[in-house]
Amino acid sequence: MRRSRAPQRPVAPDPRFQSRLVTAFTNKVLRNGKKSTAERIVYGAFDRIEEQTGRPGIDVFEQAVRNITPIIEVKPRRVGGATYQVPVS
Repeated sequence: MRRSRAPQRPVAPDPRFQSRLVTAFTNKVLRNGKKSTAERIVYGAFDRIEEQTGRPGIDVFEQAVRNITPIIEVKPRRVGGATYQVPVS
């Protein structure tokens, strides 16, 4: 008999910006469980962006994420021996 699935844990927003997106990005930067070091790196990058652009670092980050998000979702469709990427509406 299979085990039950682990429950989804909610992602807590980060302490500085109250953003779940920043928390997810911090977790991607994370190495060897050093969360405070990862947060220092991410917040330092946001501060540097703010100094160089004059815009809030969190706004630049959110705009960058929006820019790289795909507009159309595609799924693979196998026709004969070929696999095509078909847009999903």
